[in-house]
Amino acid sequence: MPDKHVAAERAKKLRAEINKYRYEYHVLDEPTITDEIYDSLTEELRKIEKDHPDLLTPDSPTQRVGGKPLKAFVKVRHERPMLSFNDAFSGEEMRDWRKRLADFLGYDPESRAKKGEPAYYCELKIDGLAIELVYENGVLVQGATRGDGFVGEDVTQNLRTIDAIPLRLLPEEEAARNLKKLGLEPEDFNLAPKRLIVRGEAFITVKEFEKVNAEQRRKGGKEYANPRNIAAGSIRQLDPRVTAARHLNSFQYAIVTDVGQKHHEEEHLVLKALGFNVNPHNKGAKTFKEVMAFREHWAVSREDIDYEIDGTVIIVNDNAVFAAAGIVGKAPRGAIAYKFSPREATTVVEDIVVQVGRTGALTPKRRSCVLSASEA
Repeated sequence: MPDKHVAAERAKKLRAEINKYRYEYHVLDEPTITDEIYDSLTEELRKIEKDHPDLLTPDSPTQRVGGKPLKAFVKVRHERPMLSFNDAFSGEEMRDWRKRLADFLGYDPESRAKKGEPAYYCELKIDGLAIELVYENGVLVQGATRGDGFVGEDVTQNLRTIDAIPLRLLPEEEAARNLKKLGLEPEDFNLAPKRLIVRGEAFITVKEFEKVNAEQRRKGGKEYANPRNIAAGSIRQLDPRVTAARHLNSFQYAIVTDVGQKHHEEEHLVLKALGFNVNPHNKGAKTFKEVMAFREHWAVSREDIDYEIDGTVIIVNDNAVFAAAGIVGKAPRGAIAYKFSPREATTVVEDIVVQVGRTGALTPKRRSCVLSASEA
């Protein structure tokens, strides 16, 4: 067994390396090592921590799954409400939203954007579960569900099991280098806040969804109807080991804390620089025409990605304008969800079985299968 000083230095180096490789894999989508090497480094760190328990830290990569199953979830009050979005289902409704926004502000956000600057920011609307993450001195200390928007549930143990969620933010110097590469000046932002609150979405990929249902079939259990149900159910498991087995993913898309961001697009870049997983398909739009083109592209390309989306979210990019637009009910006036049309399928009735009830009533039961449009 190495002496304490050597073990401490090795553990420190391993944590830094594992966090670096996690960032490359989940955030940059540019892994530089194999899964086997990643697992061997994690196992080496786990052994050191087992031999020297006092070297174990809460933010260690080995501590993603830990703790005893909970008896119940504790309620958490959000520092700022987690608002939902109003929906639009047509181009006409989107144009109505734009007009209402301009009438309220007294100007069209597009006319106030500086030359070359996006007036809007477009995001894919992930069909998952909204979450909030709280970091203190760079370490994840709390994760919560949206709940009713004002009070959610503390699901920290479960969110820690998601590899895409950093247990510790990247060091300030590294975050600064990342931000510089992304085209922003690090001096304009606080990259080492004492307290940081971010929001995002937890979800499960289609591939993992199919794996879970295959396992349910093997065990004779009930299959899940859709990926969102699995994501929501997994996050609300009292035993974090169940959540870990589902291999969830997560994107972050908003910073609640003031770290110097003036535009929503900057929030995404700062999140990426700090080590969070942000959706690479989200982008700014200089004009309303580009907003509509973004939605139409993903309406026909949604099958090209390995997770479910049910629309796009359009947000006024300038945070000052967004704040000035205010709130309507429980939704911000400066954002809207442009939903996709429901998927269509053809159902073929294969058989009809008549069930006789105890009173003699006859109830027909149909057996059917669902075909895609191409199969039909």
